[in-house]
Amino acid sequence: MNSTIVISSFREPNLKRAIEESLNQNTKTDYNVLVISPDKEAEELVNYYKKRKKKINFLKDPGKGKSFGLNLSFKKLKSDIWIFTDGDVVLDRNVVQKIITIFNDREIGCVCGRIVPTNSKDNLIGYWAHLLADAGAHTIRKKFSDKNKFFECSGYLFAFRKGLISEIPLDVAEDSYIPYLIFQKGYKIRYLPEAIVYVKNPDTVKDFIKQRIRTAKAHTSLTNYFKNFPRVKSFKNEIKEGTFNALRYASNIKESIWTIELFFVRLYIWFRKFYDERIINRMNYSDGWEKIESTK
Repeated sequence: MNSTIVISSFREPNLKRAIEESLNQNTKTDYNVLVISPDKEAEELVNYYKKRKKKINFLKDPGKGKSFGLNLSFKKLKSDIWIFTDGDVVLDRNVVQKIITIFNDREIGCVCGRIVPTNSKDNLIGYWAHLLADAGAHTIRKKFSDKNKFFECSGYLFAFRKGLISEIPLDVAEDSYIPYLIFQKGYKIRYLPEAIVYVKNPDTVKDFIKQRIRTAKAHTSLTNYFKNFPRVKSFKNEIKEGTFNALRYASNIKESIWTIELFFVRLYIWFRKFYDERIINRMNYSDGWEKIESTK
């Protein structure tokens, strides 16, 4: 099987590293890289690598958002496996080999990688990032994957077979819409913790809250397309699946205090989501690029 790593980018200052790590994968399988971006700088960077005979191409989009760009890529991709990531994260060099290997099982239609924060765990926001990635996303995805149940993937790193998706709506989280559509077609969704993507999370509480509110709203709009969408990322499931794991994650008194503080912040995030949607009737999630500066 061959594959394509698709990198979505919008004014990403660290795109060069994302491309280099994608081009230097430790694998014997055939793969190439496609960068989707409206930026001239991104196009010039891709041309730089193409002149050095690297297997990389550029797809210019009009800057209408990530989902719009992905829809353009679906019409261009020819590889057996499509691997999606972002221009502000870095793939581990074993990602392609790990993903290609698991797709040898023909029953698997979609695979999600593991998020590893690059933030220091020694401060409040960094600790929150590690807690949510390890005790939250990692634990829940592994549990659901082992039970052959549906779970929502991460747009930082997920992959699926060609021919399963041709277009997605512009007002949803692509990392939830796509896996669920594939799951409904009878394929299995698998979590692959060995496929690692390194992610820089926000450094400030303000940016942390802003990012999480936007993410929560993107997942809410999925019910517009799937009547009985199994919302794994919900307030109820966060309490049910995550509370004990979060409390157990802390290794000292300081981290225990930070964990309790995170509970209140998460409660505020869910309240803001509810208030915007139900009280003032403002969904305000759209497929436009919105930069969180402290993640760069």
